[in-house]
Amino acid sequence: MPDAELRPTRLLDFRMVAIAELIANRGWRDLSEHDRIGAAYNFVRNEIAFGYNSADDISASAVLRDGYGQCNTKGTLLMALLRALDIPCRLHGFTIHKSLQRGIVPEIVYPLAPESILHSWVKVWHRGRWINLEGFILDDAILSVLQDSFADESDSLCGYGIGTNRLSSPSVEWRGTDTYIQETGINANLGLFETPDDFFRQHQQSLGRLKGPLYRYLIRHWMNTRVRRIRSGIVPVIPFDEANPAHLVRKGQVGSL
Repeated sequence: MPDAELRPTRLLDFRMVAIAELIANRGWRDLSEHDRIGAAYNFVRNEIAFGYNSADDISASAVLRDGYGQCNTKGTLLMALLRALDIPCRLHGFTIHKSLQRGIVPEIVYPLAPESILHSWVKVWHRGRWINLEGFILDDAILSVLQDSFADESDSLCGYGIGTNRLSSPSVEWRGTDTYIQETGINANLGLFETPDDFFRQHQQSLGRLKGPLYRYLIRHWMNTRVRRIRSGIVPVIPFDEANPAHLVRKGQVGSL
């Protein structure tokens, strides 16, 4: 396996003290390869809460410091941990339809959101093949609330940060095989990248001069408040659009959140 899938970068800064101490304190280096992957994966999945950082292209140590992240930022931290544990990994870039985030994005600003949003998952080299890791994005606490909320409805859900046809039993546990939780929201394949640095050099979320600061300083905090309330059991109802029923999943009045 080429060294490119193991090297540190500006974003994959696994030589930073906080990341090195985390790995040492958890004793992850003493585990088998399968269990090293599982330890890093489970940490990012459940100990780094689902939430929205200030930008996609922040370093792994910054994600660790925040204690929360989304697909791209949690993926950066996972890649850093894997490489620190001598596990080769790379990134697969995509975009997702914005409707996957409906219910989290406040309804009043949802029309301002880009139609396609940058997305990625991690590919890890294990037992002679590349395995897709996407199921780490949502923590168990928020996933279980959404499973309970939609238990009597379709097993397909695209909204609230989820895109799956298996809501009741999504492939999110590390068992040495692919994991997914947002794959049905994907609308474009951007290809493979050795590092998130390479990915973000070529692809940036287009928000504009006004929307960018508005997202960074206001909207994402509003979104994080909604995520915390969903995690506590308060799930806002989102409107149904007959013109696009595959993406808008719930009839009713928009929640006041």
